[in-house]
Amino acid sequence: MNLLRALLAVSSLTFVSRVLGYVRDFYIARAFGAGLATDAFFVAFRIPNLLRRLFAEGAFSQAFVPVLAEYKNRLPGEETRTLLDGAATALFLALVAAAVLGIALAPLIVYVSAPGFAADPGKFELTVSLLRITFPYIAFISLVAFAAGVLNTWNRFSVPAITPALLNVSFIVGAAFFADRFDPPVKVLAWAVSVGGVLQLALQIPFLYRLGLLPRWRLDFKHPGVRRILKLMGPAAFGVSVSQISLLINTIFASYLVTGSVSWLYYADRLMEFPAGMLGVALGTILLPSLSKYHAAADHVEYAKLLDWGLRLTVLLAVPSAVALAVLAMPLIATLFHYGRFTPEDAWMTRQAVVAYSIGLVGMILVKILAPGFYARQNIKTPVKIGIFTLALTQLMNVAFIVPLKHAGLALAIGLGACLNAALLYRGLRAAGAYTPQPGWGAFALKVASANALMAIALFFAMGPASWWLAAGWQKKLPALIGLVVLGMLLYGACLAALGFRPRDFSRRAAA
Repeated sequence: MNLLRALLAVSSLTFVSRVLGYVRDFYIARAFGAGLATDAFFVAFRIPNLLRRLFAEGAFSQAFVPVLAEYKNRLPGEETRTLLDGAATALFLALVAAAVLGIALAPLIVYVSAPGFAADPGKFELTVSLLRITFPYIAFISLVAFAAGVLNTWNRFSVPAITPALLNVSFIVGAAFFADRFDPPVKVLAWAVSVGGVLQLALQIPFLYRLGLLPRWRLDFKHPGVRRILKLMGPAAFGVSVSQISLLINTIFASYLVTGSVSWLYYADRLMEFPAGMLGVALGTILLPSLSKYHAAADHVEYAKLLDWGLRLTVLLAVPSAVALAVLAMPLIATLFHYGRFTPEDAWMTRQAVVAYSIGLVGMILVKILAPGFYARQNIKTPVKIGIFTLALTQLMNVAFIVPLKHAGLALAIGLGACLNAALLYRGLRAAGAYTPQPGWGAFALKVASANALMAIALFFAMGPASWWLAAGWQKKLPALIGLVVLGMLLYGACLAALGFRPRDFSRRAAA
């Protein structure tokens, strides 16, 4: 399998999901704006969503896929089957317990994650109510992550890539057609979360069945593979999900700021999720199985070459994404969110957070590439140390930035923390001898920087004043935004072509 084609396929399907995500945010922004109700929902949704990223897509996937790839490569099929059954059973039991505990402890969880809400009893109680509705989502989506790990290890990347779109469909249908049937209306969003989790799991089950990999009940905590996965899971949560823990802590800080701060950070984070998902998540998804297979085969040369390929693609695609987001922050926000109850002030406040986030976007994406470099080698110790150090430093930056920059300071701290995390992960891989840069990085970086400078200048002068974007209707803003995006892509691509870049230079085969 050609990894570049796989990346394009996964990124394209992720693109569909992200576009639907912006449609969902359009409906949410138009119907609810940025106020008490949305602050309550975003906190209630962020907690199970954080647990999903920490323990399902983060710790579990990074611990599960390398062990699964090793079993698939080295052991008979029946051994792999017993690992799947044992891991699925253990995960299911843990998820049921977590969901029940989360529902029971919802008031305490809200108080810890958003203590500022306690000053407003109505806001606090609404958040608790929404959290109890959304918490079962962690069970469904974690099983989705398990199924995705299996499908990706068998090089079936497309189904897991399109699966998240169903959550966005659930949001859109709920917000557009059922909001007036709930009291308060924001509850429709909480129910959409749980329904979306069920839909995603239902989509993936038939594909597991066709591969003959649908798990069976097998309670065996003594299975060596299951024990290894459980041993790797706890520390892996820190290594790959530091930015998510920072987001939760940022919610605590933001809960003490003016009403709307949590929502402004949420909308800005949604814009960051677009390139982070299309590049970071997509690249990490296709890299981890092949890296794990190369490590299992002790092919250190190909391991290093594959990691180098991933880093070059990240720089090539993530840097222009960060530059474009910073320059086009207001056109993006005004086109996607500035409707109904989403005011011009909300747009300006969200813009501040987007620009701050964009400074660290490349670091956020690099973490998703570099962390699998450790987990494919089943090295947990180093990323954990780096994660704890980065998390601590990020909180110090929160304290330093929150007074002068308010909510934008919280976004800036996360971005700078991600850059530090990526730098230390890179240094760790170099020090361990796992990665040696291939020749030509200096010229490569200079060419990419030149192309980005040209694109940024062109976009800055082409986008016009912010007042136009805030006053124009969507019929004018949407074509104008699409035109700016196309202009930026064409200029960047043409500049790279003139400097000698060709798509075939990035072709790469997956590990057999």
